Amino acid sequence: MLTSIALIFLLGLLLGSLFQKLKLPNLLGMILTGMLLSPYALNLIDDTILNISADLRQIALVIILTRAGLSLNLSDLKAVGRPAVLMCFVPACFEMVGTVLLAPRLLGISVLEAAIVGSVIAAVSPAVIVPRMIRLIDEGCGKEHSIPQLILAGASVDDVFVIVMFTAFTSLASTGNISAVSFLQIPVSILLGIALGFLVGLLLISFFKKFHMRDSVKILIILSISFLLIELQNRLEGIVPISGLLAIMSLGIIIKQKYQVLAVRLSSKYNKLWVAAEIMLFVLVGATVDLKYAMTAGVAAIVLVCGALLFRMLGVLTCLIKTKLTKNERLFCMIAYTPKATVQAAIGAVPLSMGLACGQKVLTVAVLSILITAPFGAICVDKLYGKLLKKG
Repeated sequence: MLTSIALIFLLGLLLGSLFQKLKLPNLLGMILTGMLLSPYALNLIDDTILNISADLRQIALVIILTRAGLSLNLSDLKAVGRPAVLMCFVPACFEMVGTVLLAPRLLGISVLEAAIVGSVIAAVSPAVIVPRMIRLIDEGCGKEHSIPQLILAGASVDDVFVIVMFTAFTSLASTGNISAVSFLQIPVSILLGIALGFLVGLLLISFFKKFHMRDSVKILIILSISFLLIELQNRLEGIVPISGLLAIMSLGIIIKQKYQVLAVRLSSKYNKLWVAAEIMLFVLVGATVDLKYAMTAGVAAIVLVCGALLFRMLGVLTCLIKTKLTKNERLFCMIAYTPKATVQAAIGAVPLSMGLACGQKVLTVAVLSILITAPFGAICVDKLYGKLLKKG
C-alpha cells in the first residue's frame, strides 16, 4: 500500500509537471498516471487503495468545495441571480435530451437506455472546474459579471440534479417503476444541504471566536465535520434527501460572509491541502478508466459524446439569454461547463453491476466522456480565459 501511495504521488507529480512544461493542464498527467498504474495496465495500485478509491476521491472533493465556499461572496451570487439557478439544471437537461435523440440511432439502444447514458455523462466535474474558477476569482478575471461565481454555483448543484435523475432512470429500467417522489428529492436535497451548511457554519464561527486555537486545528475540525456531513447524507438516504457536498460548500460560504479574516487564512491552508488531494483525486479517476472500453467504442460513441456536448453548450447559452454578458463571456461559460470526470468515474459502471442490458455501452460512453471532455475543457479554460474575460 505504501509503495502504491509513493508511486501515485511521485509519478503524478512527474507527469503533471511534464504536462505543465508542455503548456497543458497538469491534471492530464495525473489522469495518465492513474491509467498507467491501474489494474488495466501495469497493475501497480494496491487493492486496498482501489477498494477505498471512491472515499479518497470524495475527500479531495470535500477539500476543493470547501475552498470554493471560502472564495465565494454571497453578494456576488445574488448579483448573478437567475442564470446561476438555470445553470444548475438546464445544461444537464439539454445534454440528456440530446443523448436521448442521438443514442438510439448511434448505439441501437432504447429511449430509456439512452436516458440512462445521458444521466451518466450529463454531470459536470467540480474537480476540474472548481480549482480553475477559484484561480479566476483570485486573479479578478470575469469580475464585472461574476463569471467564475456563476459557473461555481451551477457546477456544485448540477451533480445533485443529475445523480437523482440517474437513480430514477436506473430504477425504472430495473423495476419498471418510477416514483414522482424521487424528483422531489432534487429541490429538497439542495435546500436542506444549503440550510444545514449555513447552520453548521454559524455554529463553527461562534465556537472559533470563543475558543482560541491554531488555524491548523480549525482545519482539522472543519474537515472532520465535513466528513460527518457526508456520512449524514449516506445515513439519511431513502429517508430525508440532503446534499452533503452542498452543505460543505455552504459552510465555507457563511464563514466567508461572517468571518472574512478567518476565511482568507483557511483558504491558504486548503490550497496547501489541495496539492496532495489533487494528485490523489485525478490519479484515482484515471485508474477507473479501462482503455479496452474506449478502444472498442467506435466512431458512433465518440460522435455521441461530442454531439451531447454541443447540446450542453446550447443549454448554457440558453441560460445566459437576456444577461449583460458579452459574446466572449458567453463563449467562455459554454466551454468552461464541458469537463466531465468525477461523477462519470463514480457511477459509470453502476448499470453494468446492476445487470442492465445497456451496462457495457453506458460504461464505454462514460470512459470516453472523461477522455474527451476533461482534457478539452481544462485546456480551453486555461488557454482562453485571459482572452475571453476582462480582468477586474
